[in-house]
Formats: sequence, structure tokens, C-alpha cells
Amino acid sequence: MPEMRPIREDLQATLDARRDLGPEYEAALVESFVERLDATIAARVRAELHAHGAGSGRSKNPGAAMIPIALGSMGIGIPLTAIAVHEGGGLGLAIAWFAIVLINVAAAAAIMRRG
Repeated sequence: MPEMRPIREDLQATLDARRDLGPEYEAALVESFVERLDATIAARVRAELHAHGAGSGRSKNPGAAMIPIALGSMGIGIPLTAIAVHEGGGLGLAIAWFAIVLINVAAAAAIMRRG
């Protein structure tokens, strides 16, 4: 895994850039940070799965396949919540989390069918 800047440094850099560039660049800065956060979470999940031997072949426990999906949902859900509330208020928040829940339910159903 290539050495990555700590996510805290990325967040601080994003906040500094937002302060320097102004609110018109906020959406692009947030999207860039979310992509780096997602990559960091994915790398950590892969490392954990590899450390526990879950990265190769099929797991005997189909529920174990939900771990990366759940962690990814939490990682994406936090910044998505902030964006949804900022842009759409309560309705935006409800739509964002409804979509996250729907994706998780669909993924769980697909995993259970395979298992």
C-alpha cells in the first residue's frame, strides 16, 4: 500500500484551501476530500481483510462480506450527511440516508443469495 498522507492533514489542507479559495470552490474541495477519504477507508478495509485472511476466496460466513460495505457506508455517510444538510436541509438528509440504507439492503440481499 503506497504511503498516504494522514487523513487529518488532508482535511486541514481542504479547510485551508476552502478558506483561501472561497465558497465557490467548496463543492469541488469536498468531493476531492471525500474521494481521498474513501480511498483511505478502502485501503484500511483491504488491509484488515488481508490480515484476517478474508481477502482470498469465498468466505464461509456470507455476513463477513458486509463488513467492507458497512465501513464504506459509514465513511461516505459522514461527509454525505454534511453535504446533504448544507445543500438540501432535512429533506436532503433524508434522501441521502434513504439511498445509503437502500444500497446496504440491496447489497446484503445479493450477498445472502450468493452465500
